[in-house]
Amino acid sequence: MTKETLFALSLFPYLGFLWFLTKSKQAPKLALWGFYMTLVFVAVTIPAGLYAQNVLGQSLANVDPIHGGAEFFLTLANVLVVLGFRQALQQIKALKEPPTKTP
Repeated sequence: MTKETLFALSLFPYLGFLWFLTKSKQAPKLALWGFYMTLVFVAVTIPAGLYAQNVLGQSLANVDPIHGGAEFFLTLANVLVVLGFRQALQQIKALKEPPTKTP
């Protein structure tokens, strides 16, 4: 099995993960956006890799400006996931703390 085939097949479990996560309505919205942003990363990386290979004759990893541009979307996805869960944890913590007395 080629790496391209394996990559394509790996999208199906991820789409299933997104479907269940969305249906559960339990994930923080910002984190859910981050998980969906990973699909944007994939959608950007595939044509970027094809361009690097077919036009420039290089692997995407060897063309720093294009590779960095594609990786930006993965970084953004990761930041959204982290911020989403951080926000959810802060909300839970705020609900558990007793109210403070004001004089």
